[in-house]
Amino acid sequence: MQKGGHVYITTNKTHSVLYIGVTSNLINRIWEHKNKVHPKSFTSKYNCDILVYYNFYPLIEEAISIEKSLKDRSRKYKIDLINGLNPEWRDLYNDLTSE
Repeated sequence: MQKGGHVYITTNKTHSVLYIGVTSNLINRIWEHKNKVHPKSFTSKYNCDILVYYNFYPLIEEAISIEKSLKDRSRKYKIDLINGLNPEWRDLYNDLTSE
């Protein structure tokens, strides 16, 4: 049985870099970004540890497909997507961990 997955976007403090990822365990994955568990990764190098967008999909295959399509979209499209959910660009990780 396949479980679902989240597509998520992280950024850095200045919002100059956006990272799009997919995971079946969002809280754990963002914790890894924040703690630089993979020090040579893109997110560690560019300090992308602020979760500004996420969406759940019931099938992991669907989440992977959406992630790939988002990566092909323009920066403006991604910013509009974030602004639609999180116009203040708050770190949504805190909301996840307080539930």
